Amino acid sequence: MDVTIVSDPQLFKRRTTVLVVEDDHDLRASFRTTLALAGYLVREAPDGLHALRQIDQEPPDLVVLDLMLPNLSGLDVHNEISSNIYTCTIPVVVVTGMPLDVDHLPVSCILHKPVMPDELVVAVERSLASRGSVLRRRVD
Repeated sequence: MDVTIVSDPQLFKRRTTVLVVEDDHDLRASFRTTLALAGYLVREAPDGLHALRQIDQEPPDLVVLDLMLPNLSGLDVHNEISSNIYTCTIPVVVVTGMPLDVDHLPVSCILHKPVMPDELVVAVERSLASRGSVLRRRVD
């Protein structure tokens, strides 16, 4: 019996991990599905405390972050990410439904709810492409 070993480097390529931090279960599921269909490995956190634990244990490549979260706000999560030497280069895409002044936040992108699936994918792709530099891209 002959055995042929096929080596496909794409099979072993590390997939980009996105952590979706959103307390609304349905919206979190929608974001998960959208990003998974776009080829990303998606992890989820329902609140700020769970998000920080996951980031501490296994930092993602990007965080999609709602600002209005239970237990620990998205602003607090962002502050923790940006002040830590090991996580400060992780791009953050803020998603908010609140009419807050968030233009001052040093984040990769700000999306206002409701967010269309293609808007989310474009924001994630652009943020990953410019990782390490802060952009103030606003998608309305």
